[in-house]
Amino acid sequence: MNLIVLTQNQTPIIGWVARILGLIMNGIFYVIDKIGLPNIGLAIILFTIVVNLLLMPLTIKQQKFSKLSAKMEPEIQAIREKYKNKKDNDSMMAMNQETQLVYAKYGVSASGSCVQLLIQMPILFALYRVIYAMPAYVTKIGNTFRVLADKIISVDNGAFLQNNQTESIQRVVSMYGQSMTKGDLSNGIIDVLNKLSSADLSMVADHYDLTQLTYEGKLILSSGSVRGLIDTYNNFLGLNMGDSPMTLIRSAWSVGAWGIIIGAALIPILSAVTQWVNVKLMPQPARNNNNGNDAASTMASSMKTMNTIMPLMSAWFCFSLPSGMGLYWVAGSVVRSIQQVVINRHIDKMDFDEIIRKNTAKSAKKVEKLKERQEMINTYANMNTKSIQSKANTVSGEENKTVSNTSAKPGSIAAKANLVKEYNERNNNK
Repeated sequence: MNLIVLTQNQTPIIGWVARILGLIMNGIFYVIDKIGLPNIGLAIILFTIVVNLLLMPLTIKQQKFSKLSAKMEPEIQAIREKYKNKKDNDSMMAMNQETQLVYAKYGVSASGSCVQLLIQMPILFALYRVIYAMPAYVTKIGNTFRVLADKIISVDNGAFLQNNQTESIQRVVSMYGQSMTKGDLSNGIIDVLNKLSSADLSMVADHYDLTQLTYEGKLILSSGSVRGLIDTYNNFLGLNMGDSPMTLIRSAWSVGAWGIIIGAALIPILSAVTQWVNVKLMPQPARNNNNGNDAASTMASSMKTMNTIMPLMSAWFCFSLPSGMGLYWVAGSVVRSIQQVVINRHIDKMDFDEIIRKNTAKSAKKVEKLKERQEMINTYANMNTKSIQSKANTVSGEENKTVSNTSAKPGSIAAKANLVKEYNERNNNK
């Protein structure tokens, strides 16, 4: 698996969105650094709030679609029941036409929900990319790590990292250090340093004597009682955002640091709980009376199972991934839950009967326009057909005339045929 972290994502669409979100994250970190709070955890929370606010119009549209879908579901089910045992082509066409009329009546499309998801998917992937690779998108963090990388390159070009026998360092180098051997040594080293645990980073710092390096006049790594920039960036409520809760618990267990143990354990727990609350606040699909025999009920059952499993999966991922990622999931779920309460109140105030009436009127106008357009097409088609027929008749007459006036040699078969033709035409005229 090729994970080159510091190099910004070059994937079409996702990479473009990640650059835009990276600019937002960079701006947020710049502001909190200026006010004396350069903290990755705080930046992630603010970043989550900003992005969710930007996505709020899209979320409202999706919730509105869900509400209208729930209201029209009985009519859709009635149409399906009407044509339940009819499989001939005419019946299928009639069912599709009636279904389309219902969608038009409520002002929604069958692919509406899919479109919303397709828009949100690249944004979600880009969000993870930015948070998972902060040095690639936040200038100050990237420059801080680059000072360490330059020092390492000057000593042995990263040989200690690549040949280290420590299992955890080997794993990080194999996953994130590909660019070290692909012509981008500096970025590859930064990728690795950014993913090392605090204990492994201390080992590397001791080997390369990195503890005295500074950036903008401040120590980069902690030395004695002086906290370095990287620790300042990563420390949020006593937890290192670069370490996973699993790593934090293991290291804190040996020294009996119960505050860190509890804080680290809360990240996956809160992730599962907040996501469960978020799911409960989401509009639930309308129940149907098909006894689970159709595709709709099957999908509803699958969604219910997924909504149960996802919080548990979220807890496991947050337990093993860096705490910063877990903090993002918790913050995202909390923000979405608050947002969902606001949206639910907004949606509940909507007069859906009035919306349906407006949509019905719009649908009628569209149908009328389609009829007018079809009539115009038919008119033009008839005009073109008459024109073509007229030209064909003209050409045919000219051909007959040409045949009739063809000079034939006296006594030839053609001459005799002309005589017979003229005789017949005279008799017919009589």
